[in-house]
Amino acid sequence: MTSPPSPLASPSPCPPPPPSLPSSPTLSSPAPSSLPLPPALPPTGEVMVLALGRKKQRLLIALSILPNLFLAFLLSSDPLLTLAPPFRCRLPGPSPAPQVTNISVRTEKRDGDLPQCKQFVNGTRSGVKDCDAGYDYNVTEGLTHNIVTEWDLVCSRYWLVPVEEVCFILGTLTGCLGLGYMADRLGRHKSLLVSLMLAVVFGVLACVSPSPPVFITMRFCLAAASAGVYLTLYVTRVELCDPSLRLLATMMSGLTVFAGELLLLAVALGCGSWRGLLGTGAAPLSLFLCYGIPGVFPESPRWLLLSERTGDMNSFTERQRDEDSFTELDTDLSSSPGRPRLSFPELLHSRNIWKNLCVLGFTSFISHGISHCYSSFRGDVRGFTPSFYWTYLLSVCAGGGAWLLLWATVDRFGRRGILLLAMTLTGLASLILLGLMDYLSESAMTVFSIMGLFSSQAAASLSILFTAEVMPTIIRGSGVGAVMALGCVGRLSSPLMDLRNHYGYFLHHVVYSSLALLAVLSILLLPESKRKPLPQTLADGEQYRRPPLVRRRRDNVPLLATPNPET
Repeated sequence: MTSPPSPLASPSPCPPPPPSLPSSPTLSSPAPSSLPLPPALPPTGEVMVLALGRKKQRLLIALSILPNLFLAFLLSSDPLLTLAPPFRCRLPGPSPAPQVTNISVRTEKRDGDLPQCKQFVNGTRSGVKDCDAGYDYNVTEGLTHNIVTEWDLVCSRYWLVPVEEVCFILGTLTGCLGLGYMADRLGRHKSLLVSLMLAVVFGVLACVSPSPPVFITMRFCLAAASAGVYLTLYVTRVELCDPSLRLLATMMSGLTVFAGELLLLAVALGCGSWRGLLGTGAAPLSLFLCYGIPGVFPESPRWLLLSERTGDMNSFTERQRDEDSFTELDTDLSSSPGRPRLSFPELLHSRNIWKNLCVLGFTSFISHGISHCYSSFRGDVRGFTPSFYWTYLLSVCAGGGAWLLLWATVDRFGRRGILLLAMTLTGLASLILLGLMDYLSESAMTVFSIMGLFSSQAAASLSILFTAEVMPTIIRGSGVGAVMALGCVGRLSSPLMDLRNHYGYFLHHVVYSSLALLAVLSILLLPESKRKPLPQTLADGEQYRRPPLVRRRRDNVPLLATPNPET
């Protein structure tokens, strides 16, 4: 009588999978076997993203890009709102006197220096008085009615224009910091809905502002809310992408902003009123409040992994057969609210994360600050005032061209290499313009100004993408917000120079040029994030360190000792 075969010796109807496969959510559960199976591993961020499916993933990415078309109306409208056209004193009485001849330029605004800010009586300087009857404007560019022409923000009241520009930039800075932190603690979805609601409310209030102080206050709040929407969508979009799609999705988002800025100029020429222009940007944002409907725009899968509401993640693998499994998971998990646990002592000791954040923030600060120097160089040095349309289109097209350059080169040559090249070109263009401005022709000066403007905008855009890829998910909103806020600090130089009537421009440009060269050296300390998974925790973020300078050789430097995560 033969003994029955041992269970270990009998062939299994279905061989057990290798140990690494049970963690994949796309595999069905194996057939019963007498062998003990390894415990199921929790899903990773990449697994959560792939579980969405390509079709749904691309749909969500498209939904995150679409609002940028209207955000460009709110975030890029300041040049149109504050453009001061040529003006002259309006004479009291029915018939104008021929003695009043005044045409102003944008660089001359201080009371006491300008004939056009005074009214000449009988054609003599002995009888001069203020323009009590107001001003007449010769509008040839931009909006027919903006805040300057409506409230006579010229001469003694011109200081309100740079104040409005400064407050708008400070509002953007506040929104980047505050709502970026909110996105990390409460979730990307809640932060997006709150920012959208505030943007719609303050956009409507800005449109009906009755006076400059009220308008400036509403613009500050509108800038904060709009920056929160842009930041939250940016972070969510990066977290919805696998490594192969991150650059393409970000490039499409940048080109959508470029299209919105071109459309903004067309709308301005069509409507002619600053109230209608702001309303055109704020009203469509109310449509995106439908993202709050369950299942339309779910929470970021990577943020869900870090929250306390992850529940029993092992059940995630059993739900992937259903097309709407991720939406069901999001709905189930949202019933028990929580937030990611952040260890602040550990964050303070994460010196590699701080190093990456400081270098990228410094690069963003220089890139945004020096852009103004290139766009106004000919006017400040040669006294030539270019057309508003030329300046606006040049700046907008430089940003669109920068995104196309990044899309063509960054995945091939790496983030760090292209950022280093962009900052090097920015510094070289600045040094050539400053050192050889007495010998350069008008055409050469234009070429180097365009090159500097193009490279600085490429460096600014790449700095934000770089930050989103090296910051861990647990602080990604705060990290990207901090880098964008430092870029706003650099942008403050433009209205402050206008307030000072562009005095000290040469020293201002020299300082930024010197800092640009210093930024080139600091970029060498950055890691390379090309085709690498996004870090989740602070420990993952600490692993992103700079590769060795020499291939097959390790740098014996404390900050560079830990290897990079594998691709």
